[in-house]
Amino acid sequence: MKDSIVLLPRWFDMAVAWLKRAGCDRASGLRAVCSWAIALGVFWGGLSLNAPPAQAALPAGNAITDGKALLRYSLPIDNAPIRKVQAEVESIASSLRAKRWGPVASSLKSADRILNTKRDAILASVRADRQAEAAAQLDAISAGILKATTAVETKDKSAVWTTRREILDAVGAIEAAMVQGFPYEVPAAYSALPQLKGRATIDIETSKGNVTVVVDGYSAPVTAGNFVDLVQRGFYNGLPFTRAEDSYVLQFGDPDGPDEGFIDPKTKQYRAIPLEILAQGDKEPTYGITLEDAGRYGDLPVLPFSSYGALAMARPEPDPDGGSSQVFFFLFEPELTPAGANLLDGRYAVFGYTISDGKAVLDKIRPGDKIIKAAVVDGLENLVQPS
Repeated sequence: MKDSIVLLPRWFDMAVAWLKRAGCDRASGLRAVCSWAIALGVFWGGLSLNAPPAQAALPAGNAITDGKALLRYSLPIDNAPIRKVQAEVESIASSLRAKRWGPVASSLKSADRILNTKRDAILASVRADRQAEAAAQLDAISAGILKATTAVETKDKSAVWTTRREILDAVGAIEAAMVQGFPYEVPAAYSALPQLKGRATIDIETSKGNVTVVVDGYSAPVTAGNFVDLVQRGFYNGLPFTRAEDSYVLQFGDPDGPDEGFIDPKTKQYRAIPLEILAQGDKEPTYGITLEDAGRYGDLPVLPFSSYGALAMARPEPDPDGGSSQVFFFLFEPELTPAGANLLDGRYAVFGYTISDGKAVLDKIRPGDKIIKAAVVDGLENLVQPS
């Protein structure tokens, strides 16, 4: 990573986490400490004078930390029954870990009841060309619930985990079939950049193993489109990881030579990617400004830094629109960078999540390890090149 491209100081997130564990939850107490921390950050460099008030660091309820779940919830759909099924099946995780079989059985029963009574309402939101597929997925979910219920009766924890994952994969497929086209117009100012009008799956082969990520063009079409385009060009093949910090980040995408990003061979110009963040409750992303600088201190992105292996765009700290090819995996550690309480959210653009069991691979990567090959394995048809 070149010196001009930095992330927020890790010490600040660690300090917030320490304060929370120490019981400093009130905004008034944190505000005083944050004022000291901001001053120290300015002295060290890398932290903006326009830092948010302390209450922006407080967690917003029980954060979702699973990448697949975050991708499901970020889909631009509105169907309450399928969301309720999803929530019921997801909720068994905490009870299952504690071997509280009663609540697990209750959640499965509730999900099954919704499927039986709301099947038509669920299918009504599915696109016409995906109706048959969605109906088959609903049947698979019902069968999975029956299988999981049987495993609960025998207290087979492993079988319940496996079946839960299969059910949620089927739920995600149905929800994806509900998306009725791309939900908004990307500003014309970015029409010269590749855009991803949907999602794509990328396999990344590293010198320490393989990682699979899904990039989300519904939430970050320009950022995701740029990445998919560069993957298609083979840009990342052979490039090293230039930054690797335990429990924090793995960064790559810095090309050989003096350039810090992608130089378009047609224009001979640095391809600059705007900061692009879709905030919860918004219909389209905010461009060119952090949520902090926009005065939206309490707002969280649809794609937050709350899952291990979140994929985000690096950029020069003073320039929100200066990103290009350098990206990073966020190595989420809840004790150091708590979900909903770290200052990367709203300042850097997440545009995808690791969906494979990538932790074992990402944990082993060190500076100098390489991307052997990155390839688009699904969703390439969603990439729209500038005309």
